[in-house]
Amino acid sequence: MATTDKQLFKIVDALAEVQRTSGSSYDTLKVRGKVFGYFWPRTQTVGLKQTLSEQLALVAERPDVFEVQFTAGGFGWVVVYLEGIEADELAELVFEAWRLSAPEELVAQVPDLAR
Repeated sequence: MATTDKQLFKIVDALAEVQRTSGSSYDTLKVRGKVFGYFWPRTQTVGLKQTLSEQLALVAERPDVFEVQFTAGGFGWVVVYLEGIEADELAELVFEAWRLSAPEELVAQVPDLAR
């Protein structure tokens, strides 16, 4: 079942201290000034920060849903096609992207959504 952009933003907005800014082509998702994701309305895709190993595993497992976006700073960013992912799996990936960018004291205050 596909995930909608409304479901994506419900997931994002449930996380602590998220700032969402809209540009002409995409929305940027940040926690305390650090980017953890991008959303492109035109393509209904989201780019999420992941570990390098998770990036490669996701793309290898389902290349029709995930693709490599780029790598930077020891992290692998992955593009997720919303039409190919269920909301609960997307929630885990968004939480992980947020967790990789949020300061430790903020992460400690939030329940682990991936559990």
